[in-house]
Amino acid sequence: MPEIEPRDQSLKSLKGLHLWHAGMSSCSQRVRIALAEAGREFESHLINLERGEHATEEYQSIHPNGVVPALVEDGHLYIESVDIIRHISKGNDDLSKSVDADLLKRADAAQKDLKLLTFEFLFRGGPAKDSEEVKSFHENHKNQWLKQFHADFAKGFERDRIAAAVNRTKAEFDHLNDVLSDGRSFLSGKDFSLADIAWIPNVHRFELMRWPFEDTAHLQRWFERISKRSSYAKALVAWENPRARNTLKAYTEKRRQEGTDIRSFGDLRKS
Repeated sequence: MPEIEPRDQSLKSLKGLHLWHAGMSSCSQRVRIALAEAGREFESHLINLERGEHATEEYQSIHPNGVVPALVEDGHLYIESVDIIRHISKGNDDLSKSVDADLLKRADAAQKDLKLLTFEFLFRGGPAKDSEEVKSFHENHKNQWLKQFHADFAKGFERDRIAAAVNRTKAEFDHLNDVLSDGRSFLSGKDFSLADIAWIPNVHRFELMRWPFEDTAHLQRWFERISKRSSYAKALVAWENPRARNTLKAYTEKRRQEGTDIRSFGDLRKS
């Protein structure tokens, strides 16, 4: 769904690039990286997910699914991060070449597992949500899947559901490692591409969870190269809250000490 008709018609009068995003949203990260790589500046509209700003009528009139990101360029509205980075790549010779549709599709499909594992192994260690904010979210958000996800999180994900997400993630990282095993520098070959942009936030996020990337040496070396790019610092690291990162790091260490971290689930137990 590369472009949609906005319910908020005022968006059609906007000039230039406008991005509705969140600092630690992985989908927002890949869009910001694409913009940085393309040398495009944008007007930032930060959405505070912790406070439920994505559940407001105002934001849902911009993005009908009530998630981030959403991009408006000269009055045209784009949603879904992979479609957005494809749009950004148009007219940019460096980004538009070597587009690997399969790797983009895989990155898109991996988002639900990334979300579940992020909530379980990182966000579960955060402060409890205010009861009024929780109530407001469930009353006002129209995305039934998202509301059910938050209800499941509050109740506690079943161990089998977590293990299945871990195993699917492992299969994807093993696939990327195999792709890189021929000595290529980037996922689509010798050139940096949208495939790299799509997967950077995922590997970054799982590093926070202390995923065993030592088992996928080619992927680990790829990320070491990628994380030296200026776009990684400008579009990903710079938007993350240092205090939140420290909290997540402490929670990850706590789970490791308890033996309940991500490495204790699914096929990773055999690693």
